[in-house]
Formats: sequence, structure tokens, C-alpha cells
Amino acid sequence: MIGPVHQRLVYGRRIEVLARHLAEFLPAGASVLDVGSGDGRLARRVVALRPDLRIRGVDILVRPEALIPIDHFDGVRLPFRDGEHDAVMMVDVLHHAADQSALLREVARVARHSVVIKDHVVQGWVARPTLRFMDWVGNARHGVALPYAYWSEEEWQRHLANAGLRTTRRRDRLHLYPWPASLLFDRGLHFIAALEHAHARSTP
Repeated sequence: MIGPVHQRLVYGRRIEVLARHLAEFLPAGASVLDVGSGDGRLARRVVALRPDLRIRGVDILVRPEALIPIDHFDGVRLPFRDGEHDAVMMVDVLHHAADQSALLREVARVARHSVVIKDHVVQGWVARPTLRFMDWVGNARHGVALPYAYWSEEEWQRHLANAGLRTTRRRDRLHLYPWPASLLFDRGLHFIAALEHAHARSTP
């Protein structure tokens, strides 16, 4: 019962809001790899807002009804050369990975210029139970692995540094949910960040 209600009332709004954020954060004219692309609906909406982008996907579960070209991968090793894509985007995917650190390093490896991540951060009142509930509602019916492995802010910073990535832009208030649901399900539990290789030279 909860799943269909979520699909009808939340999923469409989430796609639209996330697409607008991603359209702002992705670099101009980029070839983009969408890691964990699902049904491709989000990527297709991003391209509608940003027709200069070229997006293909990769996922553990390739859905026959996918709306963009999607390749299969094993959840750890991305089947692409170093720097093969201008940018990589990863939306609410890393906390599902069997080896989060390894996947983050892979994402950094195949991205030539930038990585855009939307994910969760554990902070504040009953953060973990709230994130677990959201995760279950949105993913359980699709057979997505649910390890509920969320990182704190300190863990995010450590793992990004280990992957050789640094943050160039970040937004912590995404407004994914309408009021009053936003009081429980937004409240600083989400972020989107644009990252680059730590060795990249900043533009003057």
C-alpha cells in the first residue's frame, strides 16, 4: 500500500526537483554517466532541461523499460576506461553499494572532469530510522539491496578525500518533499555536491 502511494504522490515530484538540481550542477556540453540509473526517468528529465548533455546509464539491475541506454555492471567495477566520461552523476546510489569506498573510487576513475553526487547524510534527530524508512519505501519493491549504510558528514569527507575528490559546490536544502512531510523527510538529511579531482587546478 505504501509503495503505490509513494509512487503516485512523491516519486514524480522527486524526479522534477532532482532534475532541476542536477541540471544546475552538471558541466556544459558533457558526456555523463548515470551510475545506478534505474528506469532512466531522472536522466531523461535532466536531458530535457539540459539538451546539451549526453547521458547513458549503468546499473546492477537493467530494467527492460529503461528510458535511456543502460549497461550492466557488477556494482563495483565500472566497465569504462579511465576518464571515459566528462562527468559522472550518482543519485541515492552509494549507500546501496556492497563496497561504497570502492565504488566511489571507480566513479572518480571514469570521470574526466567532475562527479555530481546526491545522497544522504546522517545528522540530527532520529536520522537513521528516517532514512531507513525512506529507503525501504522507495526501493524494496524493486529488489534493490538495502544495507542502510549511511555516512555521517565526517565519514563523507574522509571517503571523498580517499577517492581523491574535493567539493567545489554543495547544496544541503533540496526541498524534495511538500510540507508537512518536509519537516520529517527533508531537514538536512539530503545533499547534492559537485566534485572534482583533488589534483585538478582551480580556474583563476
